[in-house]
Amino acid sequence: MELRQARGLPWHSPPHLDFTGLHQYLISSSCYEHALIIGKDAQRMTGCEASVLETCRGLSSDIYAWCILPNHYHVLLRTEQIKELRLELGQFHGRSAFEWNGEDDCRGRKVWYNCFERFIKSERHFWATLNYVHHNPVHHGYTKNWEDWPWSSARAFLERLGREKAKEIWLRYPILDYGKKWDI
Repeated sequence: MELRQARGLPWHSPPHLDFTGLHQYLISSSCYEHALIIGKDAQRMTGCEASVLETCRGLSSDIYAWCILPNHYHVLLRTEQIKELRLELGQFHGRSAFEWNGEDDCRGRKVWYNCFERFIKSERHFWATLNYVHHNPVHHGYTKNWEDWPWSSARAFLERLGREKAKEIWLRYPILDYGKKWDI
């Protein structure tokens, strides 16, 4: 904390760790002050989803799960180009902020707060993270069932694995307080 403070870095923003080699990560980003900027309407949500996934597909070998919500998003993926991926997502954030601020007649508004990657440490961590990503719309009260949220990989996951296998994974790898206060 003292080192971050001495360097003039945000006190509560995790450092970026640029591991070499192919690794799994949870990428998360939120709108400034939790404003529902992404969720202005379905068209913006769909466009954000398409852009985030296009960016991630270009620099990752696998995308396991994703969820776009009105004020943040999560993507669970595997890449060996984490630094480049962060840069590309940062450019998307800049472009989308400019576009959305123009659409909303809010030039100068801060749209994005933070983007960070969390290194996946184990199989248990991976499956708990996947459950966390798919459960996010339920957790935030946008829907009662994973498969009802249109801006997520949950429906395809359930179709691919089946409900029984998904339930087994949910029970074996619970999310508990996973992700609590991740964006503070």
